[in-house]
Amino acid sequence: MTVDHINVEASIKRVKSLMAAEAGLSPALKASIEVLLLLISILVNRLGLNSKNSSKPPSSDPNRIKKSRKTGERKPGGQPGHQGKTLQQVDDPDEIKIIQVDRNTLPRGRCRAAGYEIRQVIDVDIATVVTEWRAEILEDSSGKRHVAPFPEGVTRPVQYGVGVKINAVYMSQYQLIPYNRIEDHFLDQMGVPVSAGTIHNFNQDAFDRLEDFETWVKNQLKASELIHCDETGINIGGKRRWLHNTSNDRFSYFYPHEKRGCDALDEMGILAMYRGIMCHDHWKPYYQYGGSHALCNAHHLRELERAWEQDGQHWAKKVSELLIEMNNAAQAAGGRLETNESGDFRKRYRDLLREAEKECPAPDEAKRKGRKGKIARSKSRNLLERLRDFENDALRFMDEEIVPFSNNQAENDLRMTKVQQKISGCFRSMAGAKIFCRIRSYLSTCRKQGVTASEALRLLFEGKQPKFMLNAE
Repeated sequence: MTVDHINVEASIKRVKSLMAAEAGLSPALKASIEVLLLLISILVNRLGLNSKNSSKPPSSDPNRIKKSRKTGERKPGGQPGHQGKTLQQVDDPDEIKIIQVDRNTLPRGRCRAAGYEIRQVIDVDIATVVTEWRAEILEDSSGKRHVAPFPEGVTRPVQYGVGVKINAVYMSQYQLIPYNRIEDHFLDQMGVPVSAGTIHNFNQDAFDRLEDFETWVKNQLKASELIHCDETGINIGGKRRWLHNTSNDRFSYFYPHEKRGCDALDEMGILAMYRGIMCHDHWKPYYQYGGSHALCNAHHLRELERAWEQDGQHWAKKVSELLIEMNNAAQAAGGRLETNESGDFRKRYRDLLREAEKECPAPDEAKRKGRKGKIARSKSRNLLERLRDFENDALRFMDEEIVPFSNNQAENDLRMTKVQQKISGCFRSMAGAKIFCRIRSYLSTCRKQGVTASEALRLLFEGKQPKFMLNAE
């Protein structure tokens, strides 16, 4: 690697050769130099990590090289079949304004009416609607009063309506806008005073109403053929905690917990009873659950690139190219390869890994010197052993149509959680994190089912279920 036009690897090799040629170096000085060279190598390797060869997000890699679009690929803009969002004139406008021709500008002679040229302006009129309910009171001859019952939910002399609740929860839990800015929005745009405590109460109300949904979506995921699993660190009250995600293309479920491991996964209440295919990034606790597994090859490609760029492992580049070729072939075949074609790819895969054993051999067991446990391995060696020992899980995408090449579904579902952390910095409490996760689970699932967030919240506060929940029962 080159830093400020200095070839670091060549410089380290030169220092080592000079040390070997210098016979008079004391053992202490030699050991000190070796430690310094090791630290330099580690730090330089960290400088070489980016979003393509590690788990670093693209947001932390602003200077990454972006590939330019090749000639012949899709042009910018909407593609064939894309449903555009161009404004269209409506048949029943709310207001019609007639513009008459100034008669003074007309030439002499008679003119007859020939219709109208129509242009429409679509605008937003933010208004506050106050509905006053007046319950009739009748008094009989004995003086007893009879009062008409108010509609369900109308319980106070003055209260907020469903529309206010929908807007508040939509902005705080879906658009991730901080409470004080939501207060400003209601006061500035609508003249309605809404406090941060009230917004929290709206969110708490939504959380309570979604208890049945949480049970339902967990049952749907447990019955699914394929689920994606992932987890990410979150900040709750200044302490590192974990947010776990189980999802697929139809359902989403998020769950916060103090721990990352099996205690959290068991408490989540999905994986312990799941018997389908689990797609994940090879985090070991996941292997205690599920019927079979599919590994994320997007992770493998990043690790292979790191092995090639930083460790100079030629086999890593070849395996990376083969995985991409396999994925392209599987997509071209409709998601699943024929047995003979899959077998040919597997043979090439195994041949490459056998060659890799020569370039990246296992550590010498003779150097154990009485130590117990597994001898430490390099990152490249660990990757090689994983690709070798978990071949079926890494290549399952070739043989089963429902299995994807990567775990991008789970990572995409978790992305908005990271956005929330960037905006707010943390959750104040575990209770607040649970409110966020349950509401996001509902809104994410609704979106996957074709229901907008606004419509989903309206149904929630009106005490109704989305159609997809009714159809599944």
